[in-house]
Amino acid sequence: MKKIIFFTMISMVIAFISSCKPELDNYAAPAETLTGKIIDSSTGLPIQLESGSGGSQIRLDEISWGANETPWDFNAMMDGTFNNTKIFAGTYKVYPFGGPYVPIYLVSSTTPIDKRDTTVIKGVVTKNFTVDPFLKVQWVGDPVLNADSTVTIHCRFDRGTLNPAFQFNVSDVYFYVNNTPFVGGSSFDINMSTQVVYSGTAGNLLLGTTVTITSKTTKKFKGGPRTYYLRVGARTSDNINKRYNYTDVKTITIPAK
Repeated sequence: MKKIIFFTMISMVIAFISSCKPELDNYAAPAETLTGKIIDSSTGLPIQLESGSGGSQIRLDEISWGANETPWDFNAMMDGTFNNTKIFAGTYKVYPFGGPYVPIYLVSSTTPIDKRDTTVIKGVVTKNFTVDPFLKVQWVGDPVLNADSTVTIHCRFDRGTLNPAFQFNVSDVYFYVNNTPFVGGSSFDINMSTQVVYSGTAGNLLLGTTVTITSKTTKKFKGGPRTYYLRVGARTSDNINKRYNYTDVKTITIPAK
């Protein structure tokens, strides 16, 4: 009798373990590609962004299985391009979001915006999006190495959108310095970079003018030959995610002494 009970219990345990065995995932790995650019309407060129998650993301709201949207995000690159080669085939509403530009999709507003593209992603799909930046930030001339081993730059910032609902006060401008090409708010030398903060509407008075900024003196541009990477960012006081609009990256090479 004891043997019968023992073998019965063993059989039940084996059956339980077998029932818990996970099913094999026989779905193909994601292998479709979405690539493209976020275009700055004020320049016609890819928009300049922060690198990584501090810049802009691309969102895919999948609608392959019905009206319920399943979101999936990935980061755009700092030069305004994006490329993802690991997407499941399907139908998506695609749009860039979170960057320093007028939203393409905005539901929490008295005047909702929905300019998403419905896209079937299969194979390699290229999508470009044109956005209105909050600010257009440009270099004026080239960086100048001063006798005291600081660097002075000239820049200007203008409105990038005609929509008055997104023309916020200019809050600050930042001259970023770094020793790698990844230069901006997430990667810079705090001892050389300089921020200029404006109060109220003071920054608006500088729109369209040339602004001059000199690097800090706590750490000098020296030790040549050496290359430094420079970039200017400007932002407005209520631009949703408080992210900077940027120039492209310039370099300055310090000669050997």
